Amino acid sequence: MTRITPVPRERRHTLHFLRYARGHSPVFLDTEVDMSAVRRDREQARVHERPPSWVTYVLHAAGRVLAAHPEANAALCGRLRPRLVRYDNVHAKLAFDKELNGVRVVLTGLIPDVHIATLRDIQERIDGVRDGDPARLPEFGGARLMHRLPPVLGSAMFRSVAHSPRQRLGVLGTLAVTSLGHRPVDGFYSNGGTTITLGLGRVADRPVVRDGALGIAPTMRLSMAFDHRVIDGAAAADLMGDLVDALEGFPADPPADPGPAVAAQPVGAAHGTNR
Repeated sequence: MTRITPVPRERRHTLHFLRYARGHSPVFLDTEVDMSAVRRDREQARVHERPPSWVTYVLHAAGRVLAAHPEANAALCGRLRPRLVRYDNVHAKLAFDKELNGVRVVLTGLIPDVHIATLRDIQERIDGVRDGDPARLPEFGGARLMHRLPPVLGSAMFRSVAHSPRQRLGVLGTLAVTSLGHRPVDGFYSNGGTTITLGLGRVADRPVVRDGALGIAPTMRLSMAFDHRVIDGAAAADLMGDLVDALEGFPADPPADPGPAVAAQPVGAAHGTNR
Protein backbone atom coordinates (compact mmCIF):
# COMPACT_ATOMS: atom_id res chain seq x y z
CA MET A 1 0.00 0.00 0.00
CA THR A 2 1.32 3.46 -0.92
CA ARG A 3 1.68 5.91 1.95
CA ILE A 4 1.94 9.67 1.46
CA THR A 5 3.09 11.71 4.44
CA PRO A 6 4.24 15.31 4.99
CA VAL A 7 7.96 16.03 4.96
CA PRO A 8 9.12 15.80 8.59
CA ARG A 9 9.60 19.17 10.23
CA GLU A 10 13.10 18.04 11.18
CA ARG A 11 14.11 18.13 7.51
CA ARG A 12 12.87 21.64 6.78
CA HIS A 13 16.29 23.24 7.32
CA THR A 14 17.76 20.93 4.66
CA LEU A 15 15.10 21.97 2.15
CA HIS A 16 15.71 25.66 2.88
CA PHE A 17 19.46 25.17 2.38
CA LEU A 18 19.02 23.31 -0.91
CA ARG A 19 16.83 26.09 -2.31
CA TYR A 20 19.54 28.59 -1.44
CA ALA A 21 22.33 26.39 -2.88
CA ARG A 22 20.62 26.31 -6.29
CA GLY A 23 21.85 29.85 -6.82
CA HIS A 24 25.49 28.74 -6.72
CA SER A 25 27.55 27.89 -9.79
CA PRO A 26 29.55 24.88 -8.54
CA VAL A 27 32.38 23.35 -10.52
CA PHE A 28 33.96 20.11 -9.32
CA LEU A 29 37.55 18.89 -9.10
CA ASP A 30 38.97 15.73 -7.63
CA THR A 31 42.29 14.09 -6.88
CA GLU A 32 43.87 11.40 -4.72
CA VAL A 33 45.91 12.15 -1.60
CA ASP A 34 48.63 9.95 -0.11
CA MET A 35 47.79 9.99 3.61
CA SER A 36 50.99 8.21 4.73
CA ALA A 37 52.30 11.24 6.63
CA VAL A 38 48.98 11.71 8.39
CA ARG A 39 48.84 8.02 9.27
CA ARG A 40 52.32 8.23 10.82
CA ASP A 41 51.25 11.21 12.91
CA ARG A 42 48.12 9.39 14.05
CA GLU A 43 50.18 6.35 15.04
CA GLN A 44 52.51 8.54 17.10
CA ALA A 45 49.51 10.12 18.85
CA ARG A 46 48.08 6.65 19.50
CA VAL A 47 51.03 5.89 21.79
CA HIS A 48 49.55 8.28 24.37
CA GLU A 49 45.85 8.50 23.55
CA ARG A 50 43.46 7.76 20.75
CA PRO A 51 44.42 9.84 17.70
CA PRO A 52 42.62 12.66 15.92
CA SER A 53 40.23 11.66 13.16
CA TRP A 54 41.22 11.83 9.52
CA VAL A 55 38.75 14.70 9.08
CA THR A 56 40.46 16.65 11.86
CA TYR A 57 43.70 16.62 9.87
CA VAL A 58 41.90 17.80 6.75
CA LEU A 59 40.27 20.66 8.66
CA HIS A 60 43.63 21.58 10.19
CA ALA A 61 45.36 21.66 6.81
CA ALA A 62 42.47 23.20 4.86
CA GLY A 63 42.13 26.09 7.31
CA ARG A 64 45.74 27.09 6.84
CA VAL A 65 45.65 26.65 3.08
CA LEU A 66 42.45 28.66 2.70
CA ALA A 67 43.93 31.48 4.80
CA ALA A 68 46.80 31.57 2.31
CA HIS A 69 44.26 31.92 -0.53
CA PRO A 70 42.13 34.87 0.64
CA GLU A 71 40.42 35.15 -2.72
CA ALA A 72 38.68 31.84 -1.93
CA ASN A 73 37.92 32.66 1.71
CA ALA A 74 35.05 34.78 0.47
CA ALA A 75 31.38 34.75 -0.41
CA LEU A 76 28.93 36.44 -2.73
CA CYS A 77 26.25 38.07 -0.58
CA GLY A 78 23.08 39.92 -1.37
CA ARG A 79 20.41 39.35 -3.99
CA LEU A 80 19.46 42.66 -5.63
CA ARG A 81 22.95 44.13 -5.23
CA PRO A 82 25.42 41.23 -4.84
CA ARG A 83 28.66 42.01 -3.01
CA LEU A 84 31.89 40.06 -2.76
CA VAL A 85 32.86 39.70 0.90
CA ARG A 86 36.33 38.53 1.95
CA TYR A 87 36.78 37.16 5.45
CA ASP A 88 39.84 37.27 7.71
CA ASN A 89 38.86 34.15 9.66
CA VAL A 90 38.38 30.63 8.35
CA HIS A 91 35.33 29.01 9.93
CA ALA A 92 34.65 25.44 8.78
CA LYS A 93 31.12 24.06 8.53
CA LEU A 94 30.97 20.38 9.39
CA ALA A 95 27.65 18.57 9.35
CA PHE A 96 26.77 15.67 11.58
CA ASP A 97 24.58 12.64 11.04
CA LYS A 98 22.17 12.98 13.97
CA GLU A 99 18.76 11.78 15.13
CA LEU A 100 16.28 14.43 16.19
CA ASN A 101 12.83 13.45 17.47
CA GLY A 102 13.31 10.02 15.92
CA VAL A 103 14.19 11.42 12.47
CA ARG A 104 17.65 10.92 10.97
CA VAL A 105 18.86 14.33 9.79
CA VAL A 106 22.00 16.23 8.86
CA LEU A 107 22.82 19.09 11.24
CA THR A 108 25.81 21.35 10.79
CA GLY A 109 28.21 22.55 13.45
CA LEU A 110 30.79 25.29 13.03
CA ILE A 111 34.48 24.71 13.77
CA PRO A 112 35.77 28.28 14.25
CA ASP A 113 39.17 29.64 13.32
CA VAL A 114 40.53 26.42 11.83
CA HIS A 115 43.35 28.46 10.27
CA ILE A 116 44.94 28.84 13.73
CA ALA A 117 43.34 25.99 15.70
CA THR A 118 45.46 23.06 16.83
CA LEU A 119 44.52 19.45 16.17
CA ARG A 120 43.38 19.24 19.79
CA ASP A 121 41.20 22.35 19.43
CA ILE A 122 39.51 20.96 16.35
CA GLN A 123 39.01 17.49 17.76
CA GLU A 124 37.53 18.74 21.02
CA ARG A 125 35.08 20.89 19.09
CA ILE A 126 34.06 17.96 16.90
CA ASP A 127 33.64 15.70 19.90
CA GLY A 128 31.47 18.22 21.71
CA VAL A 129 29.06 18.60 18.80
CA ARG A 130 29.12 14.91 17.95
CA ASP A 131 28.30 13.74 21.45
CA GLY A 132 25.80 16.49 22.37
CA ASP A 133 22.03 16.23 22.33
CA PRO A 134 20.77 17.84 19.08
CA ALA A 135 17.58 18.86 20.86
CA ARG A 136 19.61 21.00 23.31
CA LEU A 137 22.88 22.04 21.68
CA PRO A 138 22.92 25.79 20.96
CA GLU A 139 24.71 25.07 17.66
CA PHE A 140 21.47 23.64 16.29
CA GLY A 141 19.17 26.31 17.69
CA GLY A 142 18.66 27.98 14.32
CA ALA A 143 17.67 24.71 12.68
CA ARG A 144 15.23 23.92 15.49
CA LEU A 145 13.65 27.37 15.07
CA MET A 146 13.16 26.75 11.35
CA HIS A 147 11.43 23.47 12.20
CA ARG A 148 8.86 25.35 14.28
CA LEU A 149 8.25 28.16 11.80
CA PRO A 150 5.88 27.86 8.83
CA PRO A 151 7.95 26.81 5.78
CA VAL A 152 7.62 30.20 4.07
CA LEU A 153 8.92 32.05 7.12
CA GLY A 154 11.66 29.48 7.73
CA SER A 155 12.88 29.80 4.15
CA ALA A 156 12.88 33.60 4.40
CA MET A 157 14.83 33.39 7.64
CA PHE A 158 17.48 31.17 6.06
CA ARG A 159 17.84 33.40 2.99
CA SER A 160 18.22 36.53 5.11
CA VAL A 161 21.06 34.92 7.08
CA ALA A 162 22.76 33.39 4.03
CA HIS A 163 22.81 36.71 2.18
CA SER A 164 24.02 38.74 5.15
CA PRO A 165 27.82 39.32 5.05
CA ARG A 166 28.08 39.18 8.85
CA GLN A 167 25.44 36.64 9.85
CA ARG A 168 26.41 33.97 7.31
CA LEU A 169 29.91 33.70 8.79
CA GLY A 170 28.48 32.30 12.03
CA VAL A 171 26.12 29.87 10.27
CA LEU A 172 27.62 28.75 6.96
CA GLY A 173 31.24 29.60 7.70
CA THR A 174 33.72 30.04 4.86
CA LEU A 175 34.57 26.39 4.22
CA ALA A 176 32.45 23.23 4.13
CA VAL A 177 33.94 19.78 4.69
CA THR A 178 31.96 16.60 4.27
CA SER A 179 32.94 12.95 4.59
CA LEU A 180 31.35 9.63 3.72
CA GLY A 181 34.45 7.66 4.60
CA HIS A 182 32.70 5.61 7.27
CA ARG A 183 31.21 3.51 4.45
CA PRO A 184 32.82 1.99 1.33
CA VAL A 185 32.59 5.29 -0.55
CA ASP A 186 35.68 6.31 -2.50
CA GLY A 187 34.47 9.68 -3.72
CA PHE A 188 31.46 11.95 -3.98
CA TYR A 189 30.60 15.56 -4.82
CA SER A 190 28.52 18.06 -2.89
CA ASN A 191 27.94 21.79 -2.66
CA GLY A 192 28.09 22.99 0.94
CA GLY A 193 26.91 26.53 0.24
CA THR A 194 30.39 28.03 0.62
CA THR A 195 32.92 29.05 -2.01
CA ILE A 196 34.96 25.92 -1.21
CA THR A 197 33.45 22.54 -0.29
CA LEU A 198 35.68 19.53 0.31
CA GLY A 199 34.40 15.96 -0.01
CA LEU A 200 36.34 13.14 1.64
CA GLY A 201 36.12 9.48 0.70
CA ARG A 202 37.48 6.60 2.73
CA VAL A 203 41.17 6.17 3.45
CA ALA A 204 42.26 2.77 2.17
CA ASP A 205 45.51 1.04 1.22
CA ARG A 206 45.87 1.16 -2.55
CA PRO A 207 48.68 0.61 -5.06
CA VAL A 208 50.77 3.71 -5.79
CA VAL A 209 53.85 4.41 -7.89
CA ARG A 210 56.76 6.19 -6.20
CA ASP A 211 59.98 6.93 -8.02
CA GLY A 212 59.02 4.40 -10.66
CA ALA A 213 58.38 1.60 -8.14
CA LEU A 214 55.02 0.09 -7.28
CA GLY A 215 54.04 0.23 -3.61
CA ILE A 216 51.09 0.38 -1.24
CA ALA A 217 49.96 3.53 0.58
CA PRO A 218 46.88 4.79 2.41
CA THR A 219 45.13 7.05 -0.06
CA MET A 220 42.02 9.19 0.07
CA ARG A 221 39.87 10.51 -2.75
CA LEU A 222 39.47 14.26 -2.27
CA SER A 223 36.90 16.29 -4.17
CA MET A 224 36.39 20.03 -4.25
CA ALA A 225 33.39 22.06 -5.33
CA PHE A 226 34.11 25.74 -5.90
CA ASP A 227 31.67 28.54 -6.58
CA HIS A 228 32.62 29.82 -10.01
CA ARG A 229 30.98 33.15 -9.26
CA VAL A 230 33.74 33.86 -6.73
CA ILE A 231 36.89 32.19 -8.11
CA ASP A 232 38.01 30.57 -11.34
CA GLY A 233 39.30 27.08 -12.04
CA ALA A 234 43.00 27.95 -12.01
CA ALA A 235 42.74 29.49 -8.54
CA ALA A 236 40.76 26.48 -7.29
CA ALA A 237 43.36 24.10 -8.74
CA ASP A 238 46.16 26.01 -6.99
CA LEU A 239 44.30 25.78 -3.67
CA MET A 240 43.68 22.06 -4.12
CA GLY A 241 47.31 21.45 -4.98
CA ASP A 242 48.46 23.28 -1.86
CA LEU A 243 46.04 21.25 0.26
CA VAL A 244 47.38 18.00 -1.17
CA ASP A 245 50.94 19.16 -0.41
CA ALA A 246 49.95 20.10 3.15
CA LEU A 247 48.43 16.68 3.84
CA GLU A 248 51.15 14.67 2.13
CA GLY A 249 53.85 16.71 3.87
CA PHE A 250 52.23 16.85 7.30
CA PRO A 251 53.50 18.42 9.46
CA ALA A 252 55.19 21.08 7.39
CA ASP A 253 56.41 22.77 10.60
CA PRO A 254 57.42 21.37 14.00
CA PRO A 255 54.30 20.35 15.96
CA ALA A 256 52.84 23.22 17.95
CA ASP A 257 50.03 21.26 19.61
CA PRO A 258 50.35 21.00 23.40
CA GLY A 259 49.72 17.29 23.37
CA PRO A 260 47.91 14.44 21.65
CA ALA A 261 44.39 15.17 20.60
CA VAL A 262 41.34 13.72 22.25
CA ALA A 263 40.08 10.57 20.61
CA ALA A 264 37.64 10.57 17.76
CA GLN A 265 35.29 7.83 16.76
CA PRO A 266 33.29 8.06 13.53
CA VAL A 267 31.58 11.45 13.57
CA GLY A 268 28.64 12.49 11.41
CA ALA A 269 29.64 14.70 8.52
CA ALA A 270 27.80 16.63 5.90
CA HIS A 271 25.40 14.26 4.19
CA GLY A 272 27.34 11.43 5.81
CA THR A 273 29.59 10.65 8.73
CA ASN A 274 32.90 12.17 9.77
CA ARG A 275 35.70 9.82 10.73
